Amino acid sequence: MAIRVQAEDFDVGAEYAALTRGRTSVGGVTLFSGLVRDMAGGAAVSAMTLEHYPGMTEKQLEAIEAEARRRWPLDDVLIIHRYGRLEPGDQIVLVATASAHRDAAFDSCRFLIDWLKTKAPFWKLEATPDGERWVEAKDSDDSAAARWDP
Repeated sequence: MAIRVQAEDFDVGAEYAALTRGRTSVGGVTLFSGLVRDMAGGAAVSAMTLEHYPGMTEKQLEAIEAEARRRWPLDDVLIIHRYGRLEPGDQIVLVATASAHRDAAFDSCRFLIDWLKTKAPFWKLEATPDGERWVEAKDSDDSAAARWDP
């Protein structure tokens, strides 16, 4: 398990290599990498600032990761989430799950990103031509996360 909340960028290839190195029981790895878009809600976005509460954020990510391990047979999980000021094209998040079976890898990765979007304590401030605005929760994100509720 690796959970990192960091300002620094990450190398997806290096993270994949570290996750799979020496693991011959792994049959599939699913990766999701989220990027900053240059448009949101019909407005141009020049930057996004992500804020979080250190300590609380990591604790919540650990709880989400533990729930994924409870639901699926996972060999390993990686969650990296960035904070600070990011520009369009910058990486925000990397979620990777490794399992002996592809269905567990796919389903658990989707679960993790759905729950991260709705349950992880991050706040996003977008810079637009009209000024800065806080990103509101989306019904579509809540619906995606709700499909995983017991």
